[in-house]
Amino acid sequence: MLYAEVKYLVEKEIMLELKQKYVLNGILLYLVSTVFVTYLAFENTINAETWNSLFWIILLFVAVNGISKSFLQESPARHLYYYTIASPQAVVLAKILYNLFLMAALSLLAFGFFLLLMGNQVVNIPLFLLTLVLGSLGLSSVLTMVAAIASRASQNFSLMAILSFPIVLPLLATLMKVSKAALNSMEWTGLSGFLVILLTINGAVIALAYLLFPYLWRD
Repeated sequence: MLYAEVKYLVEKEIMLELKQKYVLNGILLYLVSTVFVTYLAFENTINAETWNSLFWIILLFVAVNGISKSFLQESPARHLYYYTIASPQAVVLAKILYNLFLMAALSLLAFGFFLLLMGNQVVNIPLFLLTLVLGSLGLSSVLTMVAAIASRASQNFSLMAILSFPIVLPLLATLMKVSKAALNSMEWTGLSGFLVILLTINGAVIALAYLLFPYLWRD
């Protein structure tokens, strides 16, 4: 039952996104223009550490802009409609899953644009791609839950930024450490601890969203 509800809601999110192409086009334009401006500013002068830092900073802002619409742009009437057709657990899991797909696609696009314009600084491509997947999952789960909370506070976008900062900061710091290792070496040794931290943060946030969102949904 839960699987069917999540599947239906994810399909609904995709259909709405296709009908409102200006939202996705705006995010893509922001991503491309930001990477291009970065290229103009750092042409032929960028090192691996700066490359890594700029990549995650840009991806963070893209994630905030892309995922904030999860709940903040939906009307109370639509929330009431969801309440009548699906469980709150299905709603939040569908939002996280859809935002994961969105963030994974945007992360790969950002990586492609960086390779095209800023040059390839990554030595260990498989490790970097794994970091992108874990980062996409972490950002989508954290920002989706925070967006749900902010939507109950008069659609306050600034509240979303404030609430997400303490959670996103350790996640982003860990992602940057793992991706820095991918830029410097082909070795995977010594990274198991960081990968466990990323998996723990992702799992904890998803579990909290699953357990606590029903109480927020009833409010």
